[in-house]
Amino acid sequence: MSPSRTIDLNADLGEATDPDGVEVERSLLGLVTTAHVACGGHAGNADTMTATVRAALEHGVRVGAHPSYPDTEGFGRRPMDIDRDELARTLSEQLRALAGVCAEAGTQIASVKAHGALYGEVAKGGAIYLVLRAVMAAECPYRTMLVLPSGCPATAAALRDDVPALEEGFCDRAYRADGSLVARTEPGAVLADPEEAAGQALSLARGALAASDGTLLTLWVDTLCIHGDSPGAVPMATAVRHVLEDSGMEVLAPAPG
Repeated sequence: MSPSRTIDLNADLGEATDPDGVEVERSLLGLVTTAHVACGGHAGNADTMTATVRAALEHGVRVGAHPSYPDTEGFGRRPMDIDRDELARTLSEQLRALAGVCAEAGTQIASVKAHGALYGEVAKGGAIYLVLRAVMAAECPYRTMLVLPSGCPATAAALRDDVPALEEGFCDRAYRADGSLVARTEPGAVLADPEEAAGQALSLARGALAASDGTLLTLWVDTLCIHGDSPGAVPMATAVRHVLEDSGMEVLAPAPG
């Protein structure tokens, strides 16, 4: 019997600097289907990119890029007032660095997912989205997919611009009534219980989700994210994968755009 639908499960990796964190990331590669690899903006360097890409390929996991504002001190989570040309330069450097690692490993960047504050700015579909779109066109393979929050304005801009996009939902983050994520500084913003995360993942995969205030959101998602630095990330990813497959869905990386 064919699956009811297919869905990608992704994790943001190559961010860990301690042995325990690296072990978590490697364990996640046995569960997810796409790894978005930090490429130097908020975390990551040539060595971590090389090790993460190689480990991903060993597990049959598709490789994507996870660029950021150039902000290692704030882990890319702080908004930055940065000149657009300078932003384009640093994003080009990040994507070019990962592309080189991928080429040496015999693969390509399949998708691009901005990190932290940059992710939020790209989602607005304005000037920062245009910068990333132009950098991707210059540095990435043809039809590389752009990962965006489900239902954000940039999804319409990507459709207009013929940029293949994947709409993303988060298994381990609480949602506001407007579809945005609850700020990490607020209580309950990050889900830590594997069963709660699995339930949210299944709801997102089915297209409806209860926000933190009880409002029912209708969201379409192509890919679900588990953060590698979330508490209990491995048991959470295990529970998510099992609940999706037990419901008749196939967890599978998307075909190229």
